[in-house]
Amino acid sequence: MLEIRNLHARIAETGTEIIRGLNLTVKDGEVAAIMGPNGSGKSTLSYVLAGRDDYEVTEGEILYNGGSILDLDPAERAAKGIFLAFQYPMEIPGVASMEFLKVAMNSQRKARGEEPLKVPEFLKRVREATASLSIDMAMLKRPLNVGFSGGEKKRAEILQMKLLEPKLCVLDETDSGLDIDALKIVAGGVNALRAPDRAIVVITHYQRLLEYIVPDSVHVLYKGQVVKSGDKGLAIELEANGYAGVIEEAA
Repeated sequence: MLEIRNLHARIAETGTEIIRGLNLTVKDGEVAAIMGPNGSGKSTLSYVLAGRDDYEVTEGEILYNGGSILDLDPAERAAKGIFLAFQYPMEIPGVASMEFLKVAMNSQRKARGEEPLKVPEFLKRVREATASLSIDMAMLKRPLNVGFSGGEKKRAEILQMKLLEPKLCVLDETDSGLDIDALKIVAGGVNALRAPDRAIVVITHYQRLLEYIVPDSVHVLYKGQVVKSGDKGLAIELEANGYAGVIEEAA
């Protein structure tokens, strides 16, 4: 599904290199957790995968289903099935959440050569998805993320993911700011999307999220590189002992 080879990336405006020779493979059907201390490059990796233009790839490659995505803009990557859930979802005043969902879904369908959804089918899909995430349909009449609580913003993003049905889901610190009830709901939504033809990359600081979204693999990032990989037991070890030992091994 995803293969990253010797990736180097920097902030476009300053030229500061953040990703320094990162290698990572995520297979179809796999849930891969990316962990690491602050400043290790976790969020930068998510932005580079999504194609944000304020980051530049200077070396290496990113292969998605065997093809490079480096020349694709964010919309093209999204149409191919790559989805990024932000740590801090953006507020969009004046754009109703429902309208945003309709435009996003039909834009991707158009890019794939599919017919746009008719209103009854669109509403049916939205009602089914909101029910599974404990989202009140009235929330979707409000401007996207404007005045939403932290939990509402994260649930709204998981709703987008559920409706858009991406093949590669990248979750950037989805647990940030969530209480335990919201965390369980969001995790349940993510777990419902696990499928043999879908890969999920979960970026997090803490093992807490991984108690609810149990990963198949765990990868530790430090100074822009994967310095250690393992199974879910690695996350438990990091929770107990911190990153110091892993960083010392990598030094």
